[in-house]
Order: sequence, then C-alpha cells, then structure tokens
Amino acid sequence: MTKKIVIGACLMALAASSMFAAKDKGGKVLNIYVWNDEFPSRFNDFYASKNPKLLEGVKVNFIQTPNQDNAYQNKLDEALMNQASAKDDEKVDIFCVEADYALKYVDTAYTLDVMKDVGLKKKDVANQYQYTKDIMTDSKGKLKGVSWQSTPGGFVYRRSYAKQVLGTDDPAKVQAMLSDWDKFDAVAAKMKAAGYFMLSGYDDAFRAFSDNMKSSWVKGNKIVIDPQITKWIEQTKTYTEKGYNNKASLWSAESTQGMMKNGKVFGYFAVGWFFDFCMPHGDGSAEGDWAICEGPQGFSWGGTWICGAAGSDNVDIIKDVMMTLTCDTDTLKKICVDAGDCINSAAAMKELSADGYKSAFLGNQNPLEIFLKNGAKISKANMSKYDQGMTETIMNSMKDYYDGKVDLDTAWNNFYTTILEKYPNLKK
Repeated sequence: MTKKIVIGACLMALAASSMFAAKDKGGKVLNIYVWNDEFPSRFNDFYASKNPKLLEGVKVNFIQTPNQDNAYQNKLDEALMNQASAKDDEKVDIFCVEADYALKYVDTAYTLDVMKDVGLKKKDVANQYQYTKDIMTDSKGKLKGVSWQSTPGGFVYRRSYAKQVLGTDDPAKVQAMLSDWDKFDAVAAKMKAAGYFMLSGYDDAFRAFSDNMKSSWVKGNKIVIDPQITKWIEQTKTYTEKGYNNKASLWSAESTQGMMKNGKVFGYFAVGWFFDFCMPHGDGSAEGDWAICEGPQGFSWGGTWICGAAGSDNVDIIKDVMMTLTCDTDTLKKICVDAGDCINSAAAMKELSADGYKSAFLGNQNPLEIFLKNGAKISKANMSKYDQGMTETIMNSMKDYYDGKVDLDTAWNNFYTTILEKYPNLKK
C-alpha cells in the first residue's frame, strides 16, 4: 500500500474522532498551507491590508508546496497527522484545498466546522453558490470550508485570429459558430487551414467534457467510464491526428507559449482563475487580444477553498479571514475588479455587471454575463474522492494513444493498471 493510500486511510479513519477540539488562545504564529501564490496574494491584498489590528504581533507563515506528484497533499497530510502533538506555533491553522480532492478532507476531524467551531452563521454564507458549499459539506451536514471563488468556465479565444478566420471577434457571433461540438470541429478545420491550432494540446478540452459527466468516476467500488470521457478521447485523437492541436500538455511551457503574442493557439477552455492567474499578462503576452464565449457546453473547473484546521489557536483569525474574503460583499467586489476572479456571490457579480464591469485582459469585455449564466448551471453531485487520481491517470494514459505509440486497448489497459495500483480497493 502506498504512502498516499496509508495517509488517506488514516485521515478517513479519524473522521469521527474528537481528538482535535478547536481551541483559541490567540497564537502568535498563523500557519497557512498552500500550493501556490494564489491564496497568499488574496490574503495579503484583500485581508491583511484591511485587518492590521487583528494580525498585530502575529507572524503569518505560508507553507507552500507545489501540487506536482502529490507533494502538497503529502506535506499537508503529514502536518495534520502530527497536529495533536505539534507545538502551538507549529500547528496548522489554515489550509487550502482544491475541488478534485476536497472530499478527502471534508469528512475528517482535521477540518473545523465552519458554523459550530469557527462561528460563521448561515446568513453569512447565504449569497455563496450552493455548489461551493455542497463540495465542503460532510456526511453529517457540517460545512467544512468556504471559498471566495466560483468557477464557471467558457472558451477564451484570440480576437485577432477570430477576425482573420471567422470575420468577427464579437463574442455573440463567435459563440454562434462554436455552440456545439460539430460547429467547434468545423472552426478547428478553418483555423488549421489558416495556420493556427484550435487548442493547445491533449488536455485542453478535458474539463468541458468531464464536468458534464452524468455518472461519478466510482460507484460503490467499481470504476465507471462516462460517455463524456469517451467523447473527449475520440475528439482529442482526431485533433492530434489532424493537427488541430499543438500536442502540448496542460501547464507545459509549450502550452504557455501558445498564449503569447506570437503564439499560434486560437483558444483555451478557461475559468476566471485560469486567465487571471495562469495566462501571461504584460509585455510579450496577448493581453487585450482575448475574448470569452460560452463554448459548446458549459463547465466549471477547480476552485480554492479555505479550511480551518482543528487544533488551531487562531480561530478568531480564521473566522475573520473567512468572513472578510468569502462573505463580505465589498471585499468580494474588490477581488473581482482588482484581481479578475469570478467571485462566490451571484448578487455581487450582478451588481458589478450592471455597473459596467470590464476586463482589460479580455479586450474590455464583460465576462460576468457569461459567468452568471454558466454559474447557475453548476452541480457537483457526481464528485468523488477519486477525481484527482482519475483525471491525472486518464490524461497520462491516453497520451501514447494520441501520439500513435499504442492502440486504444493498450491505453485503457495502462489506465486500469495504474489506477488499480493507486486505488487497490477499486475494480474494473
């Protein structure tokens, strides 16, 4: 059994434990576990600058570990398992989780109950999207984390290439040309003929398909392959063979290069945090030459949730962080305007949209109209604690098939071999 499985099993085994009772003595060190600079920037720019008195005399310590190869979760798991015996100044106070593995932490004693332990009220989170609360609600109905984000997506495309190939960059008109997958394929052929790639690579369309699955990846202990996954594989194989994509992997340098001013990629399936945090801004980038439309089908992708760690001696700060960043309308609006995040309040986004909100990155387009429309459709009823492992494994296992190195049966065999080694409790 791998270290990852052992730690995961321990976390779940302690789900009903009360060994980590919340306490608050006003600690002098606030330890926050994160995987990148996203939450630290939100904390520093929109919380710390607004609440200097509460943080007076408190050292804020960000423990940052990259997500790659499960490093962040391994580091966090080790710290949480040692939480009960750790010195007060070394205890985890806040940690962040992503949608793909949030359920791993929700049903454990390591996460504070946002209402009972931290002190937020139902009225405080009333304007937050229900799906963001559903993801972080445990089997007993306790809310275990909150987010400042909502993550509805769309298709972000290059305006100049749209004008050249399609005759317009108007989002409504481009959407009419991309409103289903057949039309999307037709535009991909036109982009190829003009010397552009419709997508960057193998993984770009994955979330547009996977977020529309009718079934969870796992039912009982049986792996289920939803038809949406099959459609993604079929499309990606076709796009690779026809040269409609650039054969780049997600997060690779090649993928990022396609976003630059001289890049040849027409578009990316993206959400607010992606084009704010992952797409290049400034010199050399294509900032301002992008627009967004709904695309062939709505989807959402990821998100970051703030969790309070049981055993923290800074629960007062945890409460204030959650209240300020995820419940305060003025702060949420500022995050949207200053940072470009799609925020976790439809009411606040409607106000901003009505006030003429524009994104400079998107050529002064108002993306909130699309986010509001797609955000209302988001449901996470089919999530499972296996989502991250399934996603990473299916992506990795199919690349050799896309490149013609193995046939489809072999790719599937490789997928099942890897996933059953990762999760030996499952079966085909």
